[in-house]
Amino acid sequence: MKRDEKTKCPVCSMEVDHNENEIIHQQMHFVFCSAQCKERFIAHPHLYVGYPGQPAPKQEGQVALKRRRLHLAQPLSAEDAALVQEVLGELMGVNAVTASGDSIEVTYDLLQVGLKELEAALSDAGARLGSDWVQRLRHALIHESEEWQLESREAIPPHRYLP
Repeated sequence: MKRDEKTKCPVCSMEVDHNENEIIHQQMHFVFCSAQCKERFIAHPHLYVGYPGQPAPKQEGQVALKRRRLHLAQPLSAEDAALVQEVLGELMGVNAVTASGDSIEVTYDLLQVGLKELEAALSDAGARLGSDWVQRLRHALIHESEEWQLESREAIPPHRYLP
């Protein structure tokens, strides 16, 4: 592939130029639109790259929509709600964000973004949201492992039985 050709990010399918978010995986060259997509691919490559004769879920066009509703200990101001919507809306894979009152509702594609990235984005926004934000967020997030959901969707290498 020539350096000036565009290619698709294997995680979000966005067309991208070559940049610092490139890797070689299983002797194949991949270019990502962002560090978020690159990290997602590295953590679970077989969600995006299958095996010979067995395509990965992303190659088949699958999505894993997930909806989270976070209840805060205290309501958000209109300005804080707008900031939360902006911060989460900038993440790849986030389809919808609603923040009002004491709740934040996020709909996202688990193949592109997970609770870890959502929590990191909200924590990073904390400096602009005030000193009590971390405590409010801590009350809101219920930590659960999404890893088993991702691993159960990965393409599995074909079994070869010895005669």
